[in-house]
Amino acid sequence: MLENLRQVAMIQSTESSNRLEGIVADEKRLRALVAEKTAPANRSEAEIAGYRDVLNTIHASYDHIPFSDKVVLQLHRDLMKYSGKEGGRWKSAANEITETLPDGSKQIRFVPVAPHQTADHMRILHERYSELVREQDWEPLLLIPFYVLDFLCVHPFLDGNGRMARLLTVLLLYQQGYEVGRYVSLERIVEQSKESYYDTLFVSSQGWHEGEHNILPWTEYLLGTILAAYREFEGRFGRISTGAGSKTDMVLNAIEGMIADFSVADLERACPMVSQDMIRHLLAKLRKEGKVEPVRMGRFATWRKLTT
Repeated sequence: MLENLRQVAMIQSTESSNRLEGIVADEKRLRALVAEKTAPANRSEAEIAGYRDVLNTIHASYDHIPFSDKVVLQLHRDLMKYSGKEGGRWKSAANEITETLPDGSKQIRFVPVAPHQTADHMRILHERYSELVREQDWEPLLLIPFYVLDFLCVHPFLDGNGRMARLLTVLLLYQQGYEVGRYVSLERIVEQSKESYYDTLFVSSQGWHEGEHNILPWTEYLLGTILAAYREFEGRFGRISTGAGSKTDMVLNAIEGMIADFSVADLERACPMVSQDMIRHLLAKLRKEGKVEPVRMGRFATWRKLTT
């Protein structure tokens, strides 16, 4: 069942994130593109294929991807590689964010960072994010919406900023141990609530250049999206495995199957329907019972089974 959920989520994520930008394809063609059973036949399909490739990279290699401004450039290059558009370079022209009014006229919603300042802003953004993650003074889950808002306010590329922001959201969530996006499409949930998505981005971006913006509306929206994904996953998968007893058995079986030292993140990947708090509680209980021992403590804690 998990494999079926993963395949559906991959299709929905690719479809929804691109459709938010007006990029669409026939459903059969979309499925074939995501499955890599056909080559792009037009510009929209080229954009879709690029998104598929980057999402595949994140799914397969997130824990080996150093989160730097250079990596963001590489991922953008891959996003654009089939489209013929400039990829992997910071913007070379201004890119104001506008909206079309009912009468057909356009209105500026936000003026991003100027092109000549973009490289410095992205370098500083990544340095600051990495510093805050290392210091461990902030809950990592809160740092993700902070980063994404700053990324979108810089708007570092001529094209693909929205799609890159959603891909980077998935990457950062995976790197912090939140992998629900493998099985429930976060991009689909965003598309279903796109009015709130754009409204909270607009509200939280006001005053950004002066450092007087209110991050709360956007943060609440993104955290709500993540929570909705977990609830949906539990609703789908929980029908097969419900109750604390069965979840305990899942974790115990996962530990039994570990052939080397393991981490909480390893158990989360093996038991995606079990909360991190429950896993930690069970590890503490097993430690008291003399069945496991900590090998290394702290953020990168690892555990080892004890033979009896």
